[in-house]
Amino acid sequence: MRIGILGYGRFGVALGSLLREAGLPYRAWDPVALVPAECRAASVLDLVEGHEVMVLAVPIPALEGVLKQLRPHLRPDHLLFDVGSVKVGPCALMAQHLGSAIPYAGTHPLFGPVSLARAERPLRVVLCAAPQHPAAVARVESLFRRLGCEVLQQSAEDHDRVMATTHALTFFIAKGLLAVGAGAELPFTPPSFHAIAHTLESVQEDAGHLFAVLQNQNPFAQGARVGLLEALSAIHQSLAEAQISGGEEQLAIPDLGARSPMLQEARNHIDTLDQELVALLARRTELVLRAGRAKAEMSLPIHDPDRESAQLQARREWAQQAGLDIQGVEDVFRAVLRASRAAQGK
Repeated sequence: MRIGILGYGRFGVALGSLLREAGLPYRAWDPVALVPAECRAASVLDLVEGHEVMVLAVPIPALEGVLKQLRPHLRPDHLLFDVGSVKVGPCALMAQHLGSAIPYAGTHPLFGPVSLARAERPLRVVLCAAPQHPAAVARVESLFRRLGCEVLQQSAEDHDRVMATTHALTFFIAKGLLAVGAGAELPFTPPSFHAIAHTLESVQEDAGHLFAVLQNQNPFAQGARVGLLEALSAIHQSLAEAQISGGEEQLAIPDLGARSPMLQEARNHIDTLDQELVALLARRTELVLRAGRAKAEMSLPIHDPDRESAQLQARREWAQQAGLDIQGVEDVFRAVLRASRAAQGK
């Protein structure tokens, strides 16, 4: 499978790193971004002629121009798929310019450079099939599975409806919060804000053009925004009325269940935290393996006793600052380090 990446922005680079980790060679071309010499194609024509799988990692507004440029050079044995965050428009453009002659599919990897750097798992990809190219669906799914991704099949319309009330609204809300200063440096925040702060950080780290794409290219985003604003306006009005009448009971947010005893509630929270801890351990293991591969490239030993000693000392200090049992926390991290060495086969 000879893979060419057209567009080497932040996502193109991230996809390239996944391909390398999976042992899949690729070449890339971008008229603006810097592509490393070892994987750089001489030209877009060189990329097309030498690779049967073409990943269109270009901004959605540029997609039609790219398809027009590529079409005279494409063969029936080519396979093209895009990686945009919106699917109705791109899939329609590929249908228009590629039709039944050139196999294609639409994809939306639900991860990016930030989530890959944090080793967030699982990696998921939404795959939007072209009815006239069923074999293309199987090939694209096989490729992403080789990269360690879970693949979910959806129609382009269903994908965009879900993204309108999740991805697009998340960016919309985040932009509003940032506009009123919620992302500023604050002296303290309550626990209820921590998840929102994490969301704001993720949104700020994403490419700047993504906000406009999510809002203007998704045909369902405007309706989702209108619905949200109407709901917020109604809540705002209810708050004003309750302040006058004193009828605040109708504004209560449903709790975890009025019939749940305190012990069950505490246990539920513990189970949720333990699940998050397991997910964090999986992310940590992925980062440990990534560090191991980097050490191997530099011919460095995997086991670094001095680094482990410094890690344990830092964690003892964190435990002391948090008012926890220092020896107990050290024991936990010694077990984590043992598991990390085992994951690396050491």
